[in-house]
Amino acid sequence: MPLDPSEVRRYTIAVLVENRSGVLSRVSGLFSGRGYNIDSLSVGETLDPTISRMTLVVRATQSVIEQVTKQLHKLIDVIKVIDLTDEEHVSREMLLLRVGAAPATRAEVLRIADIFRAKIVDVTPLSYTLEVTGDESKIGAIVELLRPFGIQEVVRTGKVAIARGSKILSRKDQAKLQQLQSAPRAVGYDN
Repeated sequence: MPLDPSEVRRYTIAVLVENRSGVLSRVSGLFSGRGYNIDSLSVGETLDPTISRMTLVVRATQSVIEQVTKQLHKLIDVIKVIDLTDEEHVSREMLLLRVGAAPATRAEVLRIADIFRAKIVDVTPLSYTLEVTGDESKIGAIVELLRPFGIQEVVRTGKVAIARGSKILSRKDQAKLQQLQSAPRAVGYDN
C-alpha cells in the first residue's frame, strides 16, 4: 500500500558535506525555514577529515522531504544526500545516564545494566553513570526501567545510521569528491 504523501512521518536522512564552518547551519536552516523541527542530529568526520556526515531525523511529509532534498543538493558544500527511511539500514544512539544507586538498590541497578549490556563508566557512593548504545527502543526501555531508582541526568546522542550492504557512491558523487579533494583550500574564515 503506497504511503500518503501528505502523511507526517519520521525520516532518517544522511548527508555527506564538506567539513567547513557554516554548513551545519545551512543544512538545518532548510528544515527550520519550512517550520519543521529536527528530532535528532548527529555530525562527525568521515575517514576523510575534509568530509563530515550528518544524520538527521525529522518529522515531515514526503513532499517536504523531497523539496528539502532537492534544496540540499543545490548547496555547494553538500556532496550526497541519502534518504535511509525506507532503505535497509543499521542505526544506533548512545546514552549516558546517571542514576541513583544507594547501597540497597545497587545490585538491581547493576542487573538492569547487565541485561542491557550497559557499561558502568563512573561510580560515586550514591550513583552510577551508565553508557548504553542501541536503537531508540532499547534506549527508551532502559530509561523507563531505571526511572524508579532516581535518574539524575541523561545525555543522549542523536541517531547515527548507515545503509546495510555494500552501497557505494555513484560515479558522479565520486567525481565530486575527487574534485573537492584536489581543489586548493583557502585558509581563514568560510562564508
